[in-house]
Amino acid sequence: MTKKLRLVVMASGRGSNFSAIADAIREGALDAEIAALVCDRPKAPVIDKAMACGNMDIAVLTRKGFASRADYDMALADLVFGYDPDVIALAGFMRVLGPEFVGRFPGRIINIHPALLPSFPGLDAQRQALEYGVKVTGCTVHFVDEGTDTGPIILQEAVPVLDEDDEESLSARILEKEHKLYVKALRLISEGKVRMEGRRTLTEDKGL
Repeated sequence: MTKKLRLVVMASGRGSNFSAIADAIREGALDAEIAALVCDRPKAPVIDKAMACGNMDIAVLTRKGFASRADYDMALADLVFGYDPDVIALAGFMRVLGPEFVGRFPGRIINIHPALLPSFPGLDAQRQALEYGVKVTGCTVHFVDEGTDTGPIILQEAVPVLDEDDEESLSARILEKEHKLYVKALRLISEGKVRMEGRRTLTEDKGL
């Protein structure tokens, strides 16, 4: 049975994955609502995109003024908890979330990463792929645990690396796949078709 997902989207930058999710909801392709955008950068372009949607809260919480990362993560968790989300979707949130945050929402945080995990975790995944010389890379939607891009994998999509690729061109082609893959993963979750069994995530994917 499809459940209308209540989402909190967390982002720090341009917000292209945020827009893909918001567009899918508006077009009826995803049965969900974005309760809030949570951002750590007050001038991030994603804030303007959320304002244009006009139907969600926008909360900005910067690291400044907190004595420690742990204090910040606890405050961030309190903020997000107040929106009562079914799923927290990280969409270019450029901070590693510590145990103070992740522990509050077990199995409810997902992220999209521009590589085929477990290859090339962390920052600059596209550059890592080019420098290593792989012929295929891609993107991964995964649950978030306390490691860096180490949580159980939900979906992956491959993208070939072309001989003429540089970081910009490869990133652009991966990003096109990210937008569709993230919405697909959220749709499967909303339909109750995703479950974790240890390290494995099992999906009932019927070619959506």
